[in-house]
Amino acid sequence: MNRFVGLTVGALFIAAGLIVFATELAGPARTREWTPTATPIELTVMCAAGLRKPAEACAAGFTAATGITVRFQYGGSGQLIGQLAAGMPADLYLPADESYMKIGKEKKLLREVIPLAEMHPVIAVQAGNPKSITSLDTLLSSGVKFAVASPEAASIGRTLKEGLADRWPPLAAAATVTKTTVTDLLNDLQVQSVDAAIVWDSTIHGIKGLTAVEDPALTKLVERSGGAVTEACTKPANALALLRWMASPEKGNPAWLAAGFIPLHGDAWATKPSLTFYCGSVNRVAIQTSLKEFADREGAEINTVYNGCGILCASMKQMALDKFALPDAYFACDICFVPSVAEHFPEAVILTDASIVIAVPKGNPKNIKTLADLARPGLRVGIGNAKQSTLGYMTDFMLDAAKVKNAVLANAVSQVPQGDLLVTQLRTGTLDAAIVYNTNAKPLSEFLDVVPLNVPGATAMQPFAVEKDSMHAQLAGRMLDYLRANRARFEAAGFRWRDNLKPVSSFSFPANPAAANRP
Repeated sequence: MNRFVGLTVGALFIAAGLIVFATELAGPARTREWTPTATPIELTVMCAAGLRKPAEACAAGFTAATGITVRFQYGGSGQLIGQLAAGMPADLYLPADESYMKIGKEKKLLREVIPLAEMHPVIAVQAGNPKSITSLDTLLSSGVKFAVASPEAASIGRTLKEGLADRWPPLAAAATVTKTTVTDLLNDLQVQSVDAAIVWDSTIHGIKGLTAVEDPALTKLVERSGGAVTEACTKPANALALLRWMASPEKGNPAWLAAGFIPLHGDAWATKPSLTFYCGSVNRVAIQTSLKEFADREGAEINTVYNGCGILCASMKQMALDKFALPDAYFACDICFVPSVAEHFPEAVILTDASIVIAVPKGNPKNIKTLADLARPGLRVGIGNAKQSTLGYMTDFMLDAAKVKNAVLANAVSQVPQGDLLVTQLRTGTLDAAIVYNTNAKPLSEFLDVVPLNVPGATAMQPFAVEKDSMHAQLAGRMLDYLRANRARFEAAGFRWRDNLKPVSSFSFPANPAAANRP
């Protein structure tokens, strides 16, 4: 159903022998969701060996639905990130734990990351546990032969070294053999060259003849696996579609669960996801280009509604009452227009702030210096509508605090929900002055001057929030990341960058623009 029904709104050298084609169809043939392209699309995925089963199952379904061929190269997570760093091409990277994502990000090898599943280490032994291995300490007993993975090559080795701390050196020293992948560890165990091997719990899921021994010290070493689009990927929309399939509750989660993982629910699957974005009008100039780029890269549709935040909040409250789906994300003009919808947007990140100023014609012919000057008889003043916009709401507070509210309102010949409308009126000569954001006036600096307002409440803070029940929360989060990556566009538009805070509870935001406890 269209999210707007009933509402009026404004607005990855692949090594031979390691290639696996994930093109088998499981079950009856299905109609492809995407129209085949003239040139067949192919994605190459560098994948940790321990993720092989669910990754292949997901890829088979994805190929059946889209016609996109998926090729895998398997290895240890550390090996694969090294190959990426060496310049081997890949579209996607699927390591067994998130630490390699951090390495890839730091080396500028990876871009978007989508979490997929969780797992933890166990001690794998032969069925019946003939050596009576019950814990890590048992592995150090005389006569027990066991295998571990290299911390430099495999994710599980890294997890054990870091997570076991002082217990790792004696364990590593006592190991009969060290291998580079969990697949190699299991091979040694299955041919009985060792009595045990420390592997991921998901790795031995469904393997006949093997069983898992839990140890509390291992159970707590939960790792999250995920997928990332590589920096070198030339088909990001297709690569992201595969990751979204892998993470989706309907498509990917069953494959992870069947392979013994704990799946992490991602966004609902859609061939072309559609995200609804409510945005305060002050932010438009800084984000329009970024939104288009983001939509193209994601292969998504971003339905953006710009308006005064009073109008946006009223719309959202009515949507909630009428049980319509709320927008997936909300980027307000100021924190004071978040509390009324905090129930639906409980956490926000403050990205920027902007000054509220008095805009006047070039040269300031009326010699306006303060809010009080706007009360002079005969002046034609423009202000924001206090009920419809953040700008008007904050202006109302400032005028009231300056004790000139009634007099200035008497001169207010224009009260509108958006500051850019006021500067247009000022430019055409129908206003002598207008209270606007500096970002509204900056594009017309050739024709307008601004008078700073050094009073409490004259700084608006722009918070970005994701709706708590959004079916596209991860997509909305990636949109926030994309906006963050384009800080320069905000600063060029006149905003001050302040994205140095962790997410803040929306319930903590004061409604008073001049409150001393504003972040």
